[in-house]
Amino acid sequence: MTALTPEIVLQAYRAGIFPMAPDRESSEIHWYDPDSRGILPIAGLHVSKKLRRTLKRQPYRITFDRAFGAVMRGCADARPDTWINEDIIALYTALHEQGFAHSVEAWQDGQLVGGLYGIALGAAFFGESMFSAATDASKIALVYLAARLWRQGFELLDTQFTNAHLEQFGVYEIPRDEYHRRLKAALKKDISFNGDQSPPGSGAGVSVAGGSGVVSVGAAGAAGFSLTGAPSGAFSEEKSCGFAEVAAFLQSISQTS
Repeated sequence: MTALTPEIVLQAYRAGIFPMAPDRESSEIHWYDPDSRGILPIAGLHVSKKLRRTLKRQPYRITFDRAFGAVMRGCADARPDTWINEDIIALYTALHEQGFAHSVEAWQDGQLVGGLYGIALGAAFFGESMFSAATDASKIALVYLAARLWRQGFELLDTQFTNAHLEQFGVYEIPRDEYHRRLKAALKKDISFNGDQSPPGSGAGVSVAGGSGVVSVGAAGAAGFSLTGAPSGAFSEEKSCGFAEVAAFLQSISQTS
């Protein structure tokens, strides 16, 4: 059995596949390519009037990539049943160190009170999880993420699944085939999360098992997937986000909504 590595995880994302553990204590990781995929419209994000007023008050200090590990553990601890086990944490921490995985943090009085994390490849961002320990902290982190993606020219914000929390932002589902078409186009673009550039990575192969939505991991190079999409740079010093970036984004989506 092939040992799971960050490179295999990247190849899976490039193939439209993502990993989840059955639970926190499990030593297994399963792979998913669901029939329908949740998508948030970056340039058409729905931000309610109430949340806009909260954003203008700037109740939290927002940063990027300052506390990636703490955000992951906050996401894992926020729910009784979680797919984030220790292997997932180790893999995504390695991907963060390589510049592929990113976090958004919300701080209040020096304490981390919310955030989210995901993977950036090409012009696609794959949102993994979010948590909130204070009012609207995860919602605000999501708007700041969308503002960054909008500014940098990202085209695809993948939420994997839909839920009631995301419905307020305008999440919608698309069929698997359409998702793969959009992903293929997004991976052809060289977009950086922070505005800097990092060298492209390489990875091992993954293969889809019969279109069932569950996939198997193959040996290095076995599936022959191309390595498009450069990492999006955790190495930039631009790790804080002022409200001006978000204000411009909110103005833009007001004009297009």
